[in-house]
Amino acid sequence: MNLSYLPNALTLSRIALVPLLILALKDQEYTLALGIFLIAGVTDAADGYAAKRLNVMSRLGAILDPAADKILLVSAYVMLTLLGHIPFWLMLSVVFRDLLIVGGYLAYSSLVGTVQMCPSPVSKLNTVLQIGLIGLILAQQAGVFDLPAVIQLLVFLVLVTTVASGAHYVWIWGIQKDLKPAAAGKPANVNSPSGGALNPVRGRND
Repeated sequence: MNLSYLPNALTLSRIALVPLLILALKDQEYTLALGIFLIAGVTDAADGYAAKRLNVMSRLGAILDPAADKILLVSAYVMLTLLGHIPFWLMLSVVFRDLLIVGGYLAYSSLVGTVQMCPSPVSKLNTVLQIGLIGLILAQQAGVFDLPAVIQLLVFLVLVTTVASGAHYVWIWGIQKDLKPAAAGKPANVNSPSGGALNPVRGRND
């Protein structure tokens, strides 16, 4: 049986969960929203595991996987901001950073050539903190537990790491300016300020 499609199918299922998450939050069904968010997290782990186990190299997958993460997180942040659970300025910083990353990557690739993106430690930490903040807020609103001090701490940490990773992005793409197109068809390497790989030529088994 050919299972090479499985990682992309799991990623697409995560994208399909986003409208359901938005609708659940719109109706303030926090228990349902928490369940959807947890399922999305399972598919995120599963598609990466499947890609590595099956040794799948997919241009489509390399684009879909980080895109699915961004769509899920940005949608959750926007909805939780509208519901008053996340400060507007935090949502704005998260969304603006992601727009800078995507726009900067596309612009730089068109001017310089294909660049291989490798997530930096601060970007990985930022992604984990963003996910943790959403999970804790949903769990609190669903009545699982009440940890307002922890949530406030996470709000601060998400802001700090968002700004730090955004500054790293500006340094790499705007100030450092020492990246060159890859020779012999191999993409150049650069630390990415995003939490995932924004690289349409790299497979997902990295």
